[in-house]
Amino acid sequence: MVRLPKYYLSILFLLCILSSCKEDISNLSESEKKERSAELFEDAQSLHHGQGSPMLMTKLEAAIAMDPNNCDALRALSIAYLKRGVIDTWKTTFDKAVECNPEIWVPWRGYLHLQFYRDYKKAIADFDASDTLTPNFTDAPQGQSVDYWRGLAYLGLKEYENSIEYLDRYIQEVTEDDGEDWAEPTAFLYRGIAHYENENPEAALLDFNKMILYNKNKTADGSYYKTLILFEGGKCEEAIKELDIAIENFNNGYYNSHPYTEALRQIYIQDLNNLEKAIKTECQQKNEIY
Repeated sequence: MVRLPKYYLSILFLLCILSSCKEDISNLSESEKKERSAELFEDAQSLHHGQGSPMLMTKLEAAIAMDPNNCDALRALSIAYLKRGVIDTWKTTFDKAVECNPEIWVPWRGYLHLQFYRDYKKAIADFDASDTLTPNFTDAPQGQSVDYWRGLAYLGLKEYENSIEYLDRYIQEVTEDDGEDWAEPTAFLYRGIAHYENENPEAALLDFNKMILYNKNKTADGSYYKTLILFEGGKCEEAIKELDIAIENFNNGYYNSHPYTEALRQIYIQDLNNLEKAIKTECQQKNEIY
């Protein structure tokens, strides 16, 4: 009971902070409200709080109360809800940001549909819409072309030919502009997976080798899939050597991942261990190794 006053003081302090954002706006003109909304948004951006923190969200909500059409605040608040896992509120809030500025936020919504909710069809619909909205410009949410993301979305749907087509388009555009080594290395990984799952191991191996090359041999994923092809091709000794590289890279943290969600076709140490057991079992029976 002795500690209760401290908690009351903490709660009171928090309430004071929150109430400071509830300003009297009755006497402000529309232009003044917009200006104040922009200031509150900048205040929120300057806070050293992660997306989804109560303080940040309170500031953003205040900015939106001042100006319901503050696109940046709507988008930022929606992402806070997204990272808290509040799906319905994320969607309705982000849709408002899209209505406010579709050219910018439609492709971003596609990325979020893809990466966070694996809604591949809605992601593709948004990426397609972005082509119409900006016909002379290739949008790049999260720093990657919509063609790259479309390739991943089609891979998620197991529509391999479409996946390969869009990843081809992405890699070709980067190659023509800056050289193949400037392409995102996972584009080769995912195109290789599309070839592999589409039963074209020769084309897949070319891509996995490029993933390994451009990642400077530090890719558990590239070596894992290369091991699968070598093993299925009956090359036991080469397969186990490549798998050793994959396991070492995985243990050193060199594997495809995402900070908030599972990466598409993400591999785990169990996948590597199970493949190792399968190789040892079959190759022992053939008396090729071990």
